Amino acid sequence: MPLIQITEKLWVSPQPGVDEFPCFHDQGFETLINVRPDGEDAEQPGNAKEKDAAHHAGMDYAFIPVAASSITEADVRAFQKTLGEADGKVLAHCKSGTRAVLLHLIGEVLDGRMKPGDVAAFGKSHGFDVSGAEKWLSRHHQMRPEVKGFFDPRTWSVQYVVSDSATGKCAIIDPVLDFDEKSGATATKNADAILDYVEAKGLEVEWILDTHPHADHFSAARYIRSKTAAPTAIGERVVDVQELWKGIYNWQSLPTDGSQWDKLFAHDEEFTVGSIKGRVMFSPGHTLASITYFIGNAAFVHDTIFQPDSGTARADFPGGNAFELWKSIQTILALPDETRLFTGHDYQPEGRQPKWESTVGQQKRENKHIAGQDAASFVKVRTERDKTLPMPKLILHSLQVNIRGGRLPEPEENGKRYLKIPLDALEGAPW
Repeated sequence: MPLIQITEKLWVSPQPGVDEFPCFHDQGFETLINVRPDGEDAEQPGNAKEKDAAHHAGMDYAFIPVAASSITEADVRAFQKTLGEADGKVLAHCKSGTRAVLLHLIGEVLDGRMKPGDVAAFGKSHGFDVSGAEKWLSRHHQMRPEVKGFFDPRTWSVQYVVSDSATGKCAIIDPVLDFDEKSGATATKNADAILDYVEAKGLEVEWILDTHPHADHFSAARYIRSKTAAPTAIGERVVDVQELWKGIYNWQSLPTDGSQWDKLFAHDEEFTVGSIKGRVMFSPGHTLASITYFIGNAAFVHDTIFQPDSGTARADFPGGNAFELWKSIQTILALPDETRLFTGHDYQPEGRQPKWESTVGQQKRENKHIAGQDAASFVKVRTERDKTLPMPKLILHSLQVNIRGGRLPEPEENGKRYLKIPLDALEGAPW
């Protein structure tokens, strides 16, 4: 098995057999990275067998499956993170080793350690055709907007800074306020990381955008507004969600006019992020108020479509509807095939590293809940699956914060804030 050294720490190889893993450990490799998706051919061992064999041989293991035509920056950053955290030598493989080299080279250029013009010569000197990296970098240079994702492993949520490099303006989408349900503690670690990035990049926050009131984490929209003075916004049908949950919480004093946000967007309403045009598309089904933000060549779909190996969002929350979700998905998939799609969660199936970017074309071809389905079959699959899913552990905690634009309950006379949890409010949900 040829092992090709790329850096002082990184080697790449074609597909190895699992029987070779102990030899890799004997040669000083402490981490194995598999960047090959399962099912490419009948001969490959696959993620599960490789993980077991690596651990049995005494090596750490990471699964970052990519196709050369659909590498995203999240894949590149996951590769870099695994490499950076490894204590010793790292071996990365795909079928031939090329994709591992592409991930490395793209990261080197993005971080300024290599010039784009040096990529081809580097690849040739190591025996690889790296034209895929050159094409990726060319496309990336032309992309508008620039999108930075922030993954929160506690809630599997992805938050975004969407920026216009021409003007330095940006929007923050679906920021997370940290909450520990065991202790009742709140924190701003996620939000502060976003604000640190904004400051480091010299950006000006123009919008704080919610796609819908979330059921699995608190929104940090209010906190970020207090730090930036940027306006908050959400779709105008949030008033229907407020009315629904007002009844569930028996919250008679709750205003249900959406006044907790600075702006309520109508369907098809346009806005801008710097010089980049944006448009709002209603995407109900997961909730009554779900919307998609279409900014430049990027669409932020949150809990509508997940990564292709995860499928689609559930539709059994109060106000959800599987058929409406199908119709919303079809509207999103009517966008041009090259449109970038950014989801709001990633649950890391098969233990792979987090991913949050795909394209319309990729979703149509590969999404396990969409490809080959019609409305009736989708509704059947979605409904049957939803019946097996327990409610999110924070749904009753988070909605009373998120239907108020991220405002925590007001302090009581002792200075403490209290959440109100209705009992037996969501009957029929599996435990």
